[in-house]
Amino acid sequence: MNDGMDDRYSRQIRFAPIGKTGQAKLQHKRVLIVGAGALGAGNAEVLARAGVGRLTIVDRDYVEPSNLQRQALYTEADARRHLPKAVALKHRLAAINADTAVEAHVADASAGELAALAQGADLIVDATDNFETRFVLNDVAHKYGVPWIYGACVGSSGASYTIIPGRTPCLICLMGDLPLGEATCDTAGIIAPAVYRVVAHQTAEALKWLTGNEGALSGRLVFFDEWTNRQAAIRVDGLKKPDCPSCGPQAAHPYLSRDRLTKTAVLCGRDAVQIRPPGELRRDLARLAERLRAMGGTVESNPYLLLYTNGKRRMVFFRDGRVLVHGARDAAEARSWYDRIFG
Repeated sequence: MNDGMDDRYSRQIRFAPIGKTGQAKLQHKRVLIVGAGALGAGNAEVLARAGVGRLTIVDRDYVEPSNLQRQALYTEADARRHLPKAVALKHRLAAINADTAVEAHVADASAGELAALAQGADLIVDATDNFETRFVLNDVAHKYGVPWIYGACVGSSGASYTIIPGRTPCLICLMGDLPLGEATCDTAGIIAPAVYRVVAHQTAEALKWLTGNEGALSGRLVFFDEWTNRQAAIRVDGLKKPDCPSCGPQAAHPYLSRDRLTKTAVLCGRDAVQIRPPGELRRDLARLAERLRAMGGTVESNPYLLLYTNGKRRMVFFRDGRVLVHGARDAAEARSWYDRIFG
């Protein structure tokens, strides 16, 4: 490591657990960040400033004015230009540390996309906005043996956990099947301190792993609520399931199968996309109506369905879980609207 690099990272090198050896390791690591929203941008900034050699970022969305309250690296100019988040983040990181190579993918984080990007990564950071993508990520990580750091936040609360294939419980062990209907930033709002605390936990764990300090990993599922001042760090080793379909000895990685994923279909002549969640579902339309009213817009209903209109969004929800999304340009945009409601 040359003198200029020593100077740039001098304060980090002086931190004994990292030192020159750990700093040199960071330069040769590649991290895949799935999502470029609040958590993704925050993680990318810290890891780039720390001197990680390569960052691969995948995100399907673009910058909007509502992002600027908590997604620190984006600007009003990015929002006016509707710049894809992955692209805007790459530009910003180049100005922060030109020595960190950044690869930006403007794409949906599908099973195929994640499988291709995960191979060769030293670590995966979860910065997604929905559990279905996390379950796919979990299966990809275990199939290719790549550690990953779960992170989520909504309202004033957040959670994080580091998952090491072959050693820790996986996300399926901890959560079971898809938790449909969870709160999202669009339905429950979010404050920036919740984001930054999750980022702090994720990046601290990332630096431990990437510098060879595995013994310092938390080993706990971390929960907190910045508004109510509650927090917990729970040992979950005992939740590892020997017959888990994602991480057990006979793992089949079920979430890499299309049968376990939400299905979308463009309805010809209807200017609509139908979204059908996996498995059987009986949706509580009255509860859903309350959440949608909190988001603004209008809600109409009859005994069979619920119609929600908010600006250009028009969505029809059925009791069997189906959703018709009217006005979306394509299936990807329809899924984006859907995930903002159901997480």
